[in-house]
Parts: sequence; structure tokens; C-alpha cells
Amino acid sequence: MRHLLEYVQPIIALLILGTPPIHPITASDLVTVQLMLAVGTAVIGSLQFGYNTGVINAPQAIIEEFYNETWYNRYSEYIPPNSLTSLWAISVSIFSVGGIFGSFSVGLFVNRLGRRNSLLVANILAFVAAALMGFSKLAASWEMLIIGRLVVGLYSGLSTGFVPMYVGEIAPTALRGALGTLHQLGIVIGILMAQIFGIESIMGNATLWPFLLGFTFIPALIQCALLPFCPESPRFLLINQNEESKAKTVLKKLRGTEDVGADIQEMKEESRQMMREKKVTILELFRSPLYRQPLLVAVMLQLSQQFSGINAVFYYSTSIFKKAGVSQPVYATIGAGVVNTVFTVVSLFIVERAGRRSLHLTGLMGMAVSAVCMTIAMALTEQVPALSYVSIVAIFVFVAFFEIGPGPIPWFIVAELFSQGPRPAAFAVAGFSNWTANFIVGMSFQYVEQLTGPYVFIIFTVLLLIFFVFTYFRVPETKGRTFDEISAGFRQNAEKYGPHDHSMLGADSQL
Repeated sequence: MRHLLEYVQPIIALLILGTPPIHPITASDLVTVQLMLAVGTAVIGSLQFGYNTGVINAPQAIIEEFYNETWYNRYSEYIPPNSLTSLWAISVSIFSVGGIFGSFSVGLFVNRLGRRNSLLVANILAFVAAALMGFSKLAASWEMLIIGRLVVGLYSGLSTGFVPMYVGEIAPTALRGALGTLHQLGIVIGILMAQIFGIESIMGNATLWPFLLGFTFIPALIQCALLPFCPESPRFLLINQNEESKAKTVLKKLRGTEDVGADIQEMKEESRQMMREKKVTILELFRSPLYRQPLLVAVMLQLSQQFSGINAVFYYSTSIFKKAGVSQPVYATIGAGVVNTVFTVVSLFIVERAGRRSLHLTGLMGMAVSAVCMTIAMALTEQVPALSYVSIVAIFVFVAFFEIGPGPIPWFIVAELFSQGPRPAAFAVAGFSNWTANFIVGMSFQYVEQLTGPYVFIIFTVLLLIFFVFTYFRVPETKGRTFDEISAGFRQNAEKYGPHDHSMLGADSQL
């Protein structure tokens, strides 16, 4: 296997990094079977997040009918239309409420149980959620479905913290961006699976929709079977547990080489830096001028992902396509899922070549232009029916640009902006920001759309332009830099301007 990797590695480096490796195979650029097993197993949690984001979309009408029938059997009357809209909005957005609490609890688990074991324990929630949603029809209880959505949201919130942290800590520096993108790839594959399974002829029908929602049981079972064969994060072992020998053993397996001195030295330097800092809580993260700059960047990037309007498309794309005059909206939604997946793969291969900041800027501007085109097409579809095809193309392009930048980058850049000490707290705050924005979009989109009609995406266009300006002036490039180098740059800037200065780094700063 070792000799095979020596031949394959230059090809991998050429595809992912954009250039062949200058030096022979080293610990910093080797992709091993153990590394890909660990990353792939962790990313099952990302797939769960994506699946449960998209699964509620296609069967909306069928589940609303179940709500109506259940209500009628209890109260001998059907739900008023406005109440049904509210109940459905709660069913969609309660997922984000669970995500908010889950993301804010990340630090409670990872520092006590470790990164890998936290992923394992979280699957208990996935099993509980699958049972609640899967048996909701049999129990004639829409309350079980909503509670199940809350629980699976709690699981997903934890996963959005656990997965990028674990992947970021086991990945070589040279491949950290590319492997970090796999978290987003897992999400979009999950969304695509939900869209395909949601076709009426598969599971999106009155008989099988409980199995569609309860399917989350299967990925959870697979992840539980594979995680015991994955290593704990070597950073956690060395820095948190002070077990250098175990960290070296894990690194040798992950890197496929005996020479892991550079990785150990980097971690020790990070550990020494932590020794000079007291333990960082969430409250201290906000109070300390040392973390103010990276925290603002992390939060704004998370908000740029959710307030871009992408989840309005994921949650309500079937109804959006229907209002745009598309005759088969479910298949158009699946088309958007395919585009979503393809461009996530594209991002995987270019993120280390183009850099995080430039890709994020490209994605934001591309989404803004697409949103304008989408708005014009939807507003004029009644006068010019052929413009319904323009709506489809505009949504596809919108999704494509999302996956180039705003989709994958906010998740893994948090791990790059913070050292080991404040990282769990930073993930909790960033995840809380992301899920709160997710909840706001999921809960309010239907009502805002009723008020603004086809012009709803103009709101997202304005937000996209604001985030573009912020990214251009305030977000530094982190490509190819170690965790300690990035943290050192923020420390130098904080010392330079003093504890009371709120200014951020310029776009041309060396960080």
C-alpha cells in the first residue's frame, strides 16, 4: 500500500493543490487509507445534516395533508389555512432550533469525550429522532414529527461542530482546506439523497413518507460501526490529554510515515502558546481583544452562508419552482441538488489553488447576480412563460456559486482562525450564529414571500453585497498557514492596536 501511495500521491497533489509536490512524499502531503477512513466516517454526520435539511421539502403537501387529517380526527374540523402555514413553518424551522442548542453545546462534549467519541455519542440523538419521525404517522401524532425534527436538529448542530473540528485536526496542513470541503460535500450529498428519495414513486408518497423521515437511522448505524476503527484527534491527545506517545502513534497511521516530527513540533508549539493563556470560555471569547477579530470574521462568514438565501432554496425550492411556472418542480429541485453536489466537488479541487478569501468573494458576487436574474424572471413569468426556464437556470447558477465559496468555506475556516484553546468555544459561537440565521430564514421566508412575491430574493441580494464588502476588507487569507501562524497574526494585530481598538485587518494584510 505504501508503494502504491507513492505513485498515486503526485496525482492527488496535482488535482487538489494545483501543482505537483516539489519534494518526495512527506508527512505534510500524504493521503492515506486511514486518513480517508477517518474523514469519510466523520463526514457521515455532515450527510445527516444535509439529508434532514432537504428531506422536508418534497413531501410538504403530503405531510400537510397528514396534519389536516390528524387535526380533523381530533377536533372534527380542518386546520385553518393560516394555522397550517404556521404549523408547517414550525416543522421546518424547529430543526434549526435544535441546531442552535446543539451547536452551542459542542464544547461540553469535545473537551471531555474527545472529538471521535463525541461523534459516536451524538448518534443516540439520531436514533431517537428516527424513531419519533418514523412512527409519527402510526401514532397519528404530528407532535412526534415536530419533536423528532427538534432532536435531529440537536444532533445536526453537534455534528456541524464535531465534524469540521475533527477533520481540521487530523488533516495535514497542505490538505486541510480540501479535506475540510468534504464536510460541505457530505451536506450536499445528503440534500441530494433527500430530494431523490422524496420523489413520489420512491418514498415521497402518503404510504412511505415516515420511512423517508426515519431513514436517518441507517447512516447513524453505519457511522457507529465505523467510528471505533478511526483514531482520536492527535491534537486532542497531545494538547488536551498530554499523551504524546498516543498522538505520535495516531499521526504515523494518519500520515503513513514514521517521520511525524514536524506535526508534533507544531502541536507542541500550539500547546506552549495555550499554557501562556488561561482556559477560554465563551464569555471570555467575547471579552478578550485577542479573539475579537477572528470571532467577528467567523461569525460574519457563518451569517453570509445562511443569509445568502440558500436555505430558502433548499427548504422551499419545490414551491418556488411551482410559482415560477415549472411543470415538474420536484425534478427541477433534484436538478438543483445535482448542481449543488457537482460544484462542491469543484470547490474541493480548487480551494487550495485559489484560496479561501477569493473563492468566498467569487461565490458571494455570483449569487448576487443570479438572485437578480432569478427575481426578474419570476416577476415576468406570467407575461413571458418561457422565462420559467430562466428561473431554473438562475437557481442552478445561484446554487453553483454557493458551493464555490459560501457553502464550504465558513465551516472549516473557524478551525483555522483559532488555536486549540479557544477553538471549541469559537465553534460553539460560530455554530450558534449559523443555526440562528438558519432558523430566521426557515421560519420567516414563507411570510416574507407572501408580502414581497417574486421580489423576495432582492433582500438576499442586498445582504450578499454587504457580506461581499465585509469579506473584501476584513477577511484574511488562511491558505497554507498553520494554526499557530494564523493565531500569531491575530495576536500581533491585537497587540499593535491595543485592547480597545476594534479595527480589523485589511484585505492586503499578511494577517
